[in-house]
Amino acid sequence: MTLHTELPPQEHGPEAESDPRVKGTDAAQWRLVWRRFRRHRLAMIGMVVMVVMYLVAIFAGFVAPFSKSSFNAEQALQPPQLPKFSTEHGLHVHPSVGKTNLETMNLEFVEDETVIIELGFFVKGDSYQLLGFIDADRHLFGPKEPGERWYPLGGDRSGADLLSRTIYGAQISLSIGLLGVAGSLVLGLLIGGISGYFGGWVDNLIQRVIEIIMSIPTLPLWLGLAAAIPPRWSSTFTYFMITMILSLIGWTTLARVIRGRLLQARGEDFVMAARLDGVSSAHIIGRHLLPSFASHIIATVSLAVPSMILAETALSFLGLGLRSPAVSWGVLLQDAQNVQTLYSAPWLLIPGIAVVLAVVAFNFVGDGLRDSADPYGRRD
Repeated sequence: MTLHTELPPQEHGPEAESDPRVKGTDAAQWRLVWRRFRRHRLAMIGMVVMVVMYLVAIFAGFVAPFSKSSFNAEQALQPPQLPKFSTEHGLHVHPSVGKTNLETMNLEFVEDETVIIELGFFVKGDSYQLLGFIDADRHLFGPKEPGERWYPLGGDRSGADLLSRTIYGAQISLSIGLLGVAGSLVLGLLIGGISGYFGGWVDNLIQRVIEIIMSIPTLPLWLGLAAAIPPRWSSTFTYFMITMILSLIGWTTLARVIRGRLLQARGEDFVMAARLDGVSSAHIIGRHLLPSFASHIIATVSLAVPSMILAETALSFLGLGLRSPAVSWGVLLQDAQNVQTLYSAPWLLIPGIAVVLAVVAFNFVGDGLRDSADPYGRRD
């Protein structure tokens, strides 16, 4: 006598959609992950911050009040100028004039209240190329009259607007994290997949190589490889090489994660069935094994991006990464190396705040994905 066990009828509701027995397809698993992720408040906040930061980086020319090469040497280390409001002029600021205090010999800025710089939205200003190929001169906010200067977050040592340069710096600092992780992902999937699927002496050899690479202190290894980049190279080529260096060093952790998952999954019945059916090893790994834990890979990758951003910032801060005229958060933080300058101009640390926001946002999203990747885990 054969016993037939059937699932009880399920009602259409949140509990039915979150029950993994009801829908066992890949699409259902991704819906389960998304449902759990939406209940992770910090992860949702981090995702919103990430989306905003990347949109600002993509449309940096429009969002920034000035171009990244616009500066006024007479306004070097200009303090932040908070806008004022009046019924006659609306939002406006007064330009500051730098004067040397004869008693302290420090540079002090005094507002010239006889001159008014009116501010507005969607104003004309410095020309730029939107998305890299569309000529434009409209900015989200800034002085109404082209040629006038305003420093909402202060100026740097060259007299450039720090807010504009921080926005432009997001283009390099945020993109280098994604590109570096993309390179690490390719290496991690390839090497970790081979190690976990075949095992034996192949696995032992690859794991010993990974252990050697991971045993080398990260910062000295970064410094040594970055110092080998000739200073005469262009900013674009230096950017490419820094990305390659970060990728060549950051693949080991991901490779071990993939190797461990493959060791666990290669003994499953569906893998054995595929082998008996004559399916190639590459097809089994790419079509059957990797998709089965793709959510875990995404979570690991999202947690690796902040490390790439911090690595680029550290190298550029130490003068071994990107160099001026390239604009990144690490390059901007080079002005904050001098304690005396930092004491008189603490706003030079604002690019560091942007780094902290990006890293925390990525970590929140990574934690949310990691907690949501197991649809059979407990419900919050």
